[in-house]
Amino acid sequence: MADEELNPAAPPCLYFFSALLAMEPTDTLIALARVCGKGSVSESVQSFIWSHCVSKVDRKFHAPYLKNFLKKLISEAERNCSTVLDEIYEQYAYYMTSLKDEILAGEIKRVNKYISFLFPEECFELSICPKSRKLLIPLQCSLNMLEGDTGCSVWPSSLYLSEFILSFPELFSNKSCFEVGSGVGLVGICLAHVKASKVVLSDGDMSTLANMKLNLELNHLSVETDVQKATEDPKKVKCFHLPWESVAGEQLQSFKPDIILGADVIYDPICLPHLVRVLSSLLNQTKSYSEKVNGNCQGSSLGSTCVDSNFNGANQEDDNDRNGDGFNFSPILRSIKGPLALMASVIRNIDTFNYFLALIDKASLTITDVTETLKPINLLPYMQSYNRSSIRLFIVSSK
Repeated sequence: MADEELNPAAPPCLYFFSALLAMEPTDTLIALARVCGKGSVSESVQSFIWSHCVSKVDRKFHAPYLKNFLKKLISEAERNCSTVLDEIYEQYAYYMTSLKDEILAGEIKRVNKYISFLFPEECFELSICPKSRKLLIPLQCSLNMLEGDTGCSVWPSSLYLSEFILSFPELFSNKSCFEVGSGVGLVGICLAHVKASKVVLSDGDMSTLANMKLNLELNHLSVETDVQKATEDPKKVKCFHLPWESVAGEQLQSFKPDIILGADVIYDPICLPHLVRVLSSLLNQTKSYSEKVNGNCQGSSLGSTCVDSNFNGANQEDDNDRNGDGFNFSPILRSIKGPLALMASVIRNIDTFNYFLALIDKASLTITDVTETLKPINLLPYMQSYNRSSIRLFIVSSK
């Protein structure tokens, strides 16, 4: 009996193709291929992989990655005594002969990945949900973040913040948003998608900034480098060079954002005082950072900075304050007066994070952990390399 033809739109196949486009580890692809074939990489699975995936990817897609995957796919099929499609063998043989010189030369430094945000069926009526229920975002990224190209890598907290933005579009729609350490620009692209009134992205590295601008253009967004110029075009994103250690507080205060965002920026103790100064200037549009630190402000102790009873207040609910998943976020927002910062971070070193908390307290800012209170929808169910549980979400605001 012939294998049943697979449905490319069904979750197992959709997850596989999304993982391939995102360049998930090849072992993840093999595991997802087994799910498609109910335990084995059958001929129908191989046919789907060839017809709907490998032969359809953009020519700019990273060929060495496909070569490594096809090698594992062939080994998996042969191990289970399955017939390997001729097309799979031929494509692998082509990569074996054509890629050798290119790989040895080490010419490929950056690649195009495609992040697919997959909206569940219950989100279909959300205004930001595409008809296909899939938002595909192409990004040029670094191949190796260990070679000093960290700003051009997709960090887990940027994925988390992007899921958060797409899960709670009402929080960002018609708001002025400013991101510090924008990296590849993924968060900014999602902000533009939910129609933030103004999106300002920044980074301290010029190479990262150039790559970010390229990614905005890949996603059909125009780039405005004059950050002070007024614009009503939601498709226009402002980008500028922001060295935390030297930017003037007056320049930062001129932006007057409603929401500041930061993903995985709490990692280097040397940079943290500068980061907190930037946050303080953006959050406080009347007092300078130095005035707050040197003044006689009496804030709460460090031990209580992550506790705010207002975040669990019993405010009257309003249907307009609910996101598409029915979650009521109004008590959280109503407890904060003025702009707020949303910071997503993996806490890799507890001493570094405690130092950040001490600096936040010294600057008379409050920080609240809302990880368990404001949970985004899982829009990346196929991405096994993305450990959502390791990420914490914080709101930082003025006291």
